[in-house]
Amino acid sequence: MNIEEFFLKSVGEWNSMRSGHSLAFQEFEEIRSKIKIFPSKRNDSRVTKFLKDNLINTNVINKTFLINWESKSEWDEENQKENSSGESILVPIEVSKTEGKIIRSVGYTQAIKVVSLYKILADGTLIIYSDYSDICTEERIWFVSNNVRSRSSVTRAIGSLAILQTSYASEIRYIKK
Repeated sequence: MNIEEFFLKSVGEWNSMRSGHSLAFQEFEEIRSKIKIFPSKRNDSRVTKFLKDNLINTNVINKTFLINWESKSEWDEENQKENSSGESILVPIEVSKTEGKIIRSVGYTQAIKVVSLYKILADGTLIIYSDYSDICTEERIWFVSNNVRSRSSVTRAIGSLAILQTSYASEIRYIKK
């Protein structure tokens, strides 16, 4: 499986339930999300602007993807509910069939543009490595079946490689009847 096939297999609406563990603050977070993944249209003005602003050569990309999310988080014992939503443009660039870069308008750990490296394992697991200013993240996404995905992440401090946060998510595709 290559990166485009992985994202095309991910197209759809997903219900996600994620548990996050902040080792730095010794906190547990439960996050429920609705995630939509879809290929962008060639003439989508947001994608065109993103590619132009970041000097991305359109000759080296096949498809770009958009991810929208709405999530509800419950932090600490007081059950303070926090809602967030957003959108990210994903531009996968293959270096080989199983490795390359993903340029994201909004990163996974921080809401900034990030260039991530990826690798696809023989079993179809996608591993994404992202470096931010002070932290780095490793995400793993794999399909349990056609309509169930799992996702895990580990966030570390760059200077010491101390583990700051871990998370695990189960994602179930919404199937219209």
